[in-house]
Amino acid sequence: CLKILPLEEIERLELPHIPLRKDPVQNVIYKSLAEVFRDGGKHDIMHQSMEATRFNLFSGFQTLTEREKSFKVNETTSVHCGFYSESGGFRISDEDKIFMRTCKAVVSTCTFGGGDDLYQPIGMSQASLRKVCYVAFWDEVTRSTQETEGKRIGDDHMIGKWRIVVVKELPFSDQRLNGKIPKMLSHRLFPEARYSIWVDSKSQFRRDPIGVFEALLWHAHSSLAISEHGARSNIYDEGKAIVKKHKATPEEVEVQLSQYRQDGFPGDNRFNGKKALAEASVIVREHSPMTNLLMCLWFNEVVRFTSRDQLSFPYVLRQLKGLKINMFPVCTRKALVNSIGHKRKAKPLNI
Repeated sequence: CLKILPLEEIERLELPHIPLRKDPVQNVIYKSLAEVFRDGGKHDIMHQSMEATRFNLFSGFQTLTEREKSFKVNETTSVHCGFYSESGGFRISDEDKIFMRTCKAVVSTCTFGGGDDLYQPIGMSQASLRKVCYVAFWDEVTRSTQETEGKRIGDDHMIGKWRIVVVKELPFSDQRLNGKIPKMLSHRLFPEARYSIWVDSKSQFRRDPIGVFEALLWHAHSSLAISEHGARSNIYDEGKAIVKKHKATPEEVEVQLSQYRQDGFPGDNRFNGKKALAEASVIVREHSPMTNLLMCLWFNEVVRFTSRDQLSFPYVLRQLKGLKINMFPVCTRKALVNSIGHKRKAKPLNI
């Protein structure tokens, strides 16, 4: 199901630069509070924050008008994409920032609220150990939880293959939403990276990352690879399942799906020959302007609506258009990771 080159061939591969394409988006500008003040604009935070209570100084306060405008693709586009204000939280030490700027390719995961253990990656080549960063984002609760189980961060900031980055001042009370920051905004966290792989904390990554880039991106001529959903095929059925499993309230799911119906999003089971619904526990992508824009728009949707990102991904993908993605089957996801499951419930933040 997943055809990866032999390790001896992977050893000889170099990380290519992002290929130059005639994509409709060539430059993405990230909105910031500093930009608003620099341009002499007024920023009525209290008024805008009442429109959508989860928007804050980290996400910025995207209005519905700005949301609609953000989906209109232009060669240069300006969007909210987290890190809106220096006072918005998600603080990382200068030492970690310096390290993260050295990464040209990265495998990342996160655990906030102490919910999951850290599973060491396996199956990588020596070339990938030299060329790829492995970064796990923790908060203080997770650090404390892991230390009680004998897993202490070394003086070199490492636990096994993982570089541990401890984040201060998480911006959201919903830990699931905090987890979307490293999941969706890796291009903001690793500004020099060309490629990244996201792995949910419930899974153990078990393949060579350079081999995965070659198989799912370069060989497939794709900018982003994500797995099809294993059980359902459209977002409206998924919304019902989410409510039934008590993963979100009926009211918040209905607000989101009502907006999508109003925007004309269909209930199709297929999109470009693939399932219209994705399962997003593994994301492989290049950091090109088009994929970066997709991730920004996706992040804004999970802040505005529910944290169940499988509802918003098909909507954002269809709205954006023009992005070449590889929707791979469930058997490929199973070949990429060992799914271990969540070990304990994450502790919520009191903000």
